[in-house]
Amino acid sequence: MYLEHFSAQHFRNLQNVDVDFDPNVNIFIGKNAQGKTNLLEAIAFLALTRSHRTSNDRDLIHFGDEFANLSGHIQKSQVALDLRVLISKKGKKAWINRVEQAKLSNYVGQLNAILFAPGDLDLIKGAPALRRRFMDQEFGQVNAEYLYYASKYRQVLHQKNNYLKQLQLGQAKDRVFQEVLSDQLAGVAAEVIFRRRRFLSLLNGYAQDAYQHISEAGEELTISYQPSIATLTPEMDTKELYQAIKQQFKQQADAEVRKGTTLAGPHRDDLQFRLDDRDAHLYASQGQQRSIALSLKLAEIQLVHQLTDEYPLLLLDDVMSELDHDRQRSLLNYIHGKTQTFITTTDLTGISWEIIKQPKVYKISHGEISFEEGARS
Repeated sequence: MYLEHFSAQHFRNLQNVDVDFDPNVNIFIGKNAQGKTNLLEAIAFLALTRSHRTSNDRDLIHFGDEFANLSGHIQKSQVALDLRVLISKKGKKAWINRVEQAKLSNYVGQLNAILFAPGDLDLIKGAPALRRRFMDQEFGQVNAEYLYYASKYRQVLHQKNNYLKQLQLGQAKDRVFQEVLSDQLAGVAAEVIFRRRRFLSLLNGYAQDAYQHISEAGEELTISYQPSIATLTPEMDTKELYQAIKQQFKQQADAEVRKGTTLAGPHRDDLQFRLDDRDAHLYASQGQQRSIALSLKLAEIQLVHQLTDEYPLLLLDDVMSELDHDRQRSLLNYIHGKTQTFITTTDLTGISWEIIKQPKVYKISHGEISFEEGARS
């Protein structure tokens, strides 16, 4: 899978971009605040219909304009696709081969992209919300069922929390409706957790291999799911998960009203990373944590390939400067010949040229992109 042609209008400072890409390695150089990150954000948005930098799509529309438009021509092993996403102040729409999609979930997954930004290096030691977002974004783009249930969970959770707030403030008194919402939420939560665990079991194996490749230290990396409900066990199917979650909601019903929020569920769950049975959050060095984060991204590439039979795009947003030479070399060796790769950087010094033989190099300045002939020299 690769992005052959890409265009963007009025997306942040990318007012009118129209560019062809190399199917292997594309490097974008430029000073800070010129549009490098905006470009990778735009490509990722074309794939995922969501931004990793903001939850408000209106932030993506260039100031003073009414819309932002993204489109791309995709070459896959079996088919070529034209994709388009339109962002307006009324919402967003998506097209596949010029046919508007009734649901965004029908669109997501046509183009797969893995984005690795400096903030992802905090995935191990950062807040649990980062790891939950990681699961929702990455699993959602390779499985339509997961995308549906994760979206449905957020919807029902929002509805239940709004009602709990009304109960807390005395604006509502019907506790039966609280039970109805809890029952609905438990059913969707079970589907989300079951699928998270299934995908994590696949991701864990790939991450172990990648960590061995990167660290060469002999340590074993393991990733485990940490539910916020202690009675949940890995062996449970969706029916058993549903009953356990429903029971937890019943036990916490009074406490939920007092606090005005749902106290347990997938929105409170977490991931744990361990190196040789030691909690990486507590004991891993900064270098080890970076190796784990990098391993996780490389594992995603293999997971996408297993589930879709296509390698995703890899977007490296100014992370090469954050990685030492050995980790750079390990990263580039691991992806060499597999993925179409996009790299942003302020300059070309420090790039491991022994692996990147013939990249296509572009310059970005004030949101405009130009091809740099002979830029590597």
